[in-house]
Amino acid sequence: MAPAVDRPGYWGPPTSTLEWCEENYAVSFYIAEFWNTVSNLIMIIPPLYGAVRTTKDGLETRYLVAYLGLAAVGLGSWFFHMTLQYEMQLLDELPMLYSCSVFVYCLYECFKGRNSYNYVLLFLLGLFSLTVTIVYLKWKEPVFHQVMYGFLVFLLVLRSVYIVTWVYPWLRGLAYTSLGVFFIGFVLWNIDNIFCDTWRNVRQKMPPVVGAVTQFHAWWHILTGLGSYLHILFSLYTRTLFLKYRPKVKFMFGMWPMIVVDPPKKH
Repeated sequence: MAPAVDRPGYWGPPTSTLEWCEENYAVSFYIAEFWNTVSNLIMIIPPLYGAVRTTKDGLETRYLVAYLGLAAVGLGSWFFHMTLQYEMQLLDELPMLYSCSVFVYCLYECFKGRNSYNYVLLFLLGLFSLTVTIVYLKWKEPVFHQVMYGFLVFLLVLRSVYIVTWVYPWLRGLAYTSLGVFFIGFVLWNIDNIFCDTWRNVRQKMPPVVGAVTQFHAWWHILTGLGSYLHILFSLYTRTLFLKYRPKVKFMFGMWPMIVVDPPKKH
């Protein structure tokens, strides 16, 4: 990966173990990686609204935690890319593990009774997250974190395929769109890492706003943020179908998907 452009900035020299392809402090003196920072808005605003809807609809707390977990990832990533400080890097990377563990719990428990708890799975996921956290704090190797996060995503893929193959095949569109968008983001993330020098040279020949579209790590944020949000919708749709809530997908402003359910029946 090409070294960062050596420009002075508000937060001082980077202390993180990772730096990305966006030129440091090229847009703002106060934001180290401008486009990598603001692209996190998609992981902050929609999940916060989803958390509000979940509370209003009286849905299970696990989905409130899932939405808030995704928003926490977005906030952590915002501060990481804004500062490029090691402490903020942890604020980005560790919530990725924790939120994905919540996603795993939600999806693997979607066919249980309302407000049921699987304490064994909660313990295993908590132990996994704690172990990875301790090891990562001692062994500051980003690849280790990426592999552990990838393992959780793999579990989600397996469960999603099972659900749309054997239980609710009509949810394939939502499930595969979520996975596909996430995969495209992963591809762009790798392109950004491998061909960093090329993209920097391209950007130097473009107007600033046009050159912003070559910030593939920012696209990774946008696409994985959207993919993760759609995954929560898929998980929530599966769960509420099982609980006979009659869920519906509606679009805010005619473009942004959300789940609307009838209030649970009183007995």
